Amino acid sequence: MKKTENEILDLINLDNPVDIFHEISGILTSTFPDFDINPINRVFHDVVRLFRGEYPGFKACNTEYHDLDHTANTTLAMVRLMHGAILRKQPFSRPNITLGVISTLLHDAGYIQSADDDHGTGAKYTATHIERSIEFMKDYLLKNGYSLNDFENCSDMLNCTGLNTKTNEIKFQSKEIEMLGKILGTADLLSQMADRVYLEKLLFLFYEFKEGNIPGYASELELLKKTIGFYHFTQQRLVGELGGMNKYAIYHFRERWGLDRDLYAEHIEKNKNYLEHILKDNEQGYRGFLRRKGIVQRLTSKF
Repeated sequence: MKKTENEILDLINLDNPVDIFHEISGILTSTFPDFDINPINRVFHDVVRLFRGEYPGFKACNTEYHDLDHTANTTLAMVRLMHGAILRKQPFSRPNITLGVISTLLHDAGYIQSADDDHGTGAKYTATHIERSIEFMKDYLLKNGYSLNDFENCSDMLNCTGLNTKTNEIKFQSKEIEMLGKILGTADLLSQMADRVYLEKLLFLFYEFKEGNIPGYASELELLKKTIGFYHFTQQRLVGELGGMNKYAIYHFRERWGLDRDLYAEHIEKNKNYLEHILKDNEQGYRGFLRRKGIVQRLTSKF
């Protein structure tokens, strides 16, 4: 792999959860040669089973925006940001790093339906998915030997993914957990908005919002238009409520890939600029400009 390559997707295969886990494992074990990757490995494989419908008591994931790819990519972004922070001499204990990664892996478990839930899809839980994710996480952690204190730290970190969460109102047990929570909230945003198929997947997000009765989006086009405002909202949230943790990305890409650039920021900007181009000159035919991964064709067959 040439270090001059600058597409996030070209660095590793972001469509393959196994490749993503290998990258996560490599980052953590190269940073800390004695790092015990086994707890994260177990949770990672359980989360893959959960999303694929192989976990007892649950159906397969049927939300196409909040899917396994999103969870895996958010976890990679979390580890990349932690790595960048460590390079800048931010001290994280190994147990807290493990809890941070586990919290990320489980942050969207609330979209998964139980086996006896035969109504609609997991999108109906959009407004309550954080609470449901925390509920799943508590049951999972306590059954797998983690302490109640571990769960409470994970819960505080996971809560940082809420777009309306006031992080200063969370009673974190330590500054370290607070920072990891803010990194998780940051990773959740960066992994979505820098995705090469972010604009296409926004069409999936519209139908998740529709089923979840999220107000303010009467059509796919309205959601696309409001995404420009969402971009500005997230820039403010990243710097303000989430404490500017996105600044650590560049240190990871510099150390890991020899690229003195923040590829997340670059790809978010590319997506925003392309969306502005579509909305300015091609609003009526917007679907024709969203060509990646056959998403529009899949939607056309459904709606």
